[in-house]
Amino acid sequence: MVVVLHSRVVGPLEPFAGGFAAELTRQGYTVGAASHQLGLVAHLSRWMASRWLAPVDLTAPEIERYVRARRARGYRLFRSAKALGPLLGYLRRLEVISEVVASPAQTPAELYLQRYRDYLIRERGMGVRSVRGYLDLVGPFIEHHVGDGAGVRGLTTADVTSFLVAESRRLSPKTTQRLASALRSLLRYWHVQGVTDLPLVAAVPKVAYRSSNVPRGLAPDEVAALLDSCDHAQRGGLRDFAMLTLLSRVGLRAGEVAGLRLGDIDWRSGEFIVAGKGCRRDRLPLPGDVGQAIADYLQHGRPAQALDRCVFIRIKAPHQGLSAGGVTQAVAAAAHRAGLGTIYAHRLRHSAATSMLTAGATLTEIGQVLRHRRPSTTSTYAQVHTEALRTLARPWPTESMS
Repeated sequence: MVVVLHSRVVGPLEPFAGGFAAELTRQGYTVGAASHQLGLVAHLSRWMASRWLAPVDLTAPEIERYVRARRARGYRLFRSAKALGPLLGYLRRLEVISEVVASPAQTPAELYLQRYRDYLIRERGMGVRSVRGYLDLVGPFIEHHVGDGAGVRGLTTADVTSFLVAESRRLSPKTTQRLASALRSLLRYWHVQGVTDLPLVAAVPKVAYRSSNVPRGLAPDEVAALLDSCDHAQRGGLRDFAMLTLLSRVGLRAGEVAGLRLGDIDWRSGEFIVAGKGCRRDRLPLPGDVGQAIADYLQHGRPAQALDRCVFIRIKAPHQGLSAGGVTQAVAAAAHRAGLGTIYAHRLRHSAATSMLTAGATLTEIGQVLRHRRPSTTSTYAQVHTEALRTLARPWPTESMS
């Protein structure tokens, strides 16, 4: 038996308790949080001992059995496999256990989905979240038509069209647009791979949809209220202020803010590199106020125990880079503090665009800063600033002018 952080660890995980506690300290866990993790290790180790399991036996099915047993015993904390992430990661790095992989695909539909997923990641270079969205959209189509695998080759244009029309009755127009794009991608891939005899991409109907809602940014006083809600005396306040300034001044996406790394900022030239959609890397100017906000955060707010080179780091352990969702949640929290209701990160991208338009920037210049691929995307902002259009309107003729 070994006692670590008040937890008595016995059983197969006993030899790893001390090293795991040291790793948690390195990652920035507080004593209290690390104690909870060691308590979980102690409980898991006793459960493993009762089943005569060794650390190498911690496979996905065994982990799921343990989680179910913990729930059945009435535990209210650490009731999912995700809670074991820190321990499993530590054991993997020691090569005590191998990667926990999902069960292999069992049905023909799952095999088709798996192959399409591999194509999107390896050949198309799509991100994990985008791939997940595509799979969720085309999954019902594959499930319906694959069957035992014989129905795919005989697909017809009517099958494709009828599926999209049926789905459009329950989906929003924008989601139907995304479904059409995903379906074209799948059918193009299937034809190139010889899965289907006919090129069925043209059978996907075009979805005529244009949102009546003009991208709506925040008013300058609302942006100021967001920034003022950040407490500069706290590390989290310095971080959030830097992120909000970057979002509202340069118009980055949440994922681009999360992906910003220390080496992407060229302080001498006043520029930085943005890793955007489609594996693009663009160099943009770094405005003085944005650079100052980031510098203040790096000097006084970024955790010294940061585990990677991301600029914006989680406040709570493990001190690793924020995700895109973390950036969005930070914006939402600032909006609630400022009394503005629910606001997410993309609204600040629109705010940056309308601010540039107000300052006299052309749509071409705005499109370059926002890194739009098509001018039509930027043209929606032409409808936003009505006051700017009034200066172009000729006065109404009066009798004195006749």
